[in-house]
Amino acid sequence: MRPVRFVGGTLGALAPFGLFLFGVSWLAFSGAPDERGFWPILLAALALGLLLARDPKAYAENAIDGMSQRMVMLMVMAWLLAGVLGALMNSSGFVDSLVWVATRAGVSGRWFVAAAFLVCSAVSTATGTSLGTIIVCAPLLYPAGVELGSSPAVLVGAILGGATFGDNISPVSDTTIASATSQSADIGGVVRSRLKYALPAALVALVFYVALGSVNMVGETAHANTMVGGVPRGLLMLLAPAVTIGTLLKRRHLLEGLIYGILVALAVGLVSGLLSVSDILVIDREAFVARGLIIEGMERGIGISVFTVLLMGLVAGLEGCGVLERIIGWATKRSTTPRHAEVWIFATVSASVLLTTHSVVAILTTGRFASEVGSAHQLSAYRRANVLDITVCTYPFLLPFFIPTILAASMTASGLDAGLPPTSPLMAGLHNFHSWALLLMVLIAVVTGYGRGKGDS
Repeated sequence: MRPVRFVGGTLGALAPFGLFLFGVSWLAFSGAPDERGFWPILLAALALGLLLARDPKAYAENAIDGMSQRMVMLMVMAWLLAGVLGALMNSSGFVDSLVWVATRAGVSGRWFVAAAFLVCSAVSTATGTSLGTIIVCAPLLYPAGVELGSSPAVLVGAILGGATFGDNISPVSDTTIASATSQSADIGGVVRSRLKYALPAALVALVFYVALGSVNMVGETAHANTMVGGVPRGLLMLLAPAVTIGTLLKRRHLLEGLIYGILVALAVGLVSGLLSVSDILVIDREAFVARGLIIEGMERGIGISVFTVLLMGLVAGLEGCGVLERIIGWATKRSTTPRHAEVWIFATVSASVLLTTHSVVAILTTGRFASEVGSAHQLSAYRRANVLDITVCTYPFLLPFFIPTILAASMTASGLDAGLPPTSPLMAGLHNFHSWALLLMVLIAVVTGYGRGKGDS
C-alpha cells in the first residue's frame, strides 16, 4: 500500500469510513431493500477520502489495489454462481417438494414448527442464502403451519432459524466464503470444523421449537395432507447441492464445486422435466434481450458484488495511513493469551456488524484484524473463521432493525387473506432459538476454549 496522509490526520483518515458506517446504518434503519442502496454511500465515502487525502492519486491507487484483490474476485464469482444455483433450485419446485413431504407425513402444531426449521435449514444449506430462504419458504410454511396449530411467533422464529443455519454452515454462503477466505482457510475444512458448533446449536433450537411450537394440541393432525401442494419429484434436485458440498468437502476449488452443482442441477432439471430449456435461457428478439434462470441468478449477485468491490476499495484507502496497523498493534499487545485474542476478535466483529448491520461487511472489515491478532497467538485459520462467522450469524437474525428479521416478519403477510396474525420483527428475533444458541455457543467456545487447538485445525 502507498503511504497516504490526510487533512486532519487520523480523524481525516477515519472520516470516509465514518460516513460509510453512518450511511449504511441510516439506510438499514430506513428499510433499504438490498445492497444496491448502499452503493451511493460507498461512492460518497470514496469521494470524501479523495478530497481529504493530501495525495489523491496515491489514495485512488490504493483503492483500486483493494478492489482488485484475489479474495474480492473469488467472492464476486461465488455470488454470481451461487445465484444461478439458487435460481435453478427454487424454480424446480424443490421447496414445494420439501413442504409436500412434511405435510404428507402428517406433522402439525409443534412438529410442523420442527419440520419448518429442518426444511429451511435444508434450503439455506443448499442455496447458501438466508434471505432467499425466507422469501421462498415463509409464504408456503407460515399459513400452513398456523392453520395446523403452530404458534405463529415460534413458527416464524423457526423459519428464521433455519435460514440462519445455512447462512452459517453452507459452503456456498457468503459469510462462509468471506470468513474462510479472509483467514486464508479452505472452505471445506472450515465447514467440517464448524459442525461442532452448528449442530449442537441446531439441536438445542430444535428442542425449543418442539417444546414451544404448539398453541393448540386439539386436532393437530387435521388437514395435514391437504394444506400444501407440490410433488416429491423436486427432491431429485438435492443431487445438485450434494455434488457442490461434496466437492468442497474434498478441498477442491470453490468454483469447481459451484459449476459442478450448476451442471448437475441443469441435467437433473431437464431430464426430470422440472425445468425446460425456455426456463434456462430465452431470447426476446423484440426487446433485443436474453432472459432466463441463469441470467436471473447471476443478477442476484450483482448487488452484493458491486458493494463488496467498493467496500474493499474504501478499506484499502484507509490502510494507507497506517490506522489499521496501529489498531492491530494496540490489540495485539493487550492480547496476552489465545482467549484474550478471541475475545478481541469476537468484540470487534460484534461491534462491526452492529454498526454496519451487514454480516459480510463486518467480516471483511475485521478479517485482517482477526488474522493478525489470532495468528500471533497460534489460533488456527479455521478457529478464527468460525469465531467470525458464528458471531455474525447471531445479531442480524435476532435484533428487530436488521433486514433478516424485518423480512421474516413481513413475510407473515402471506397469511392475512386467511385471517392469520402477523408477527413483528421483535417477536421473530426473540423466537429464533437457533441464533440464540449460536450466540451462547460462541461465548462458551471463547470462554472455555471448546474447539480450540487440535479440534479446530
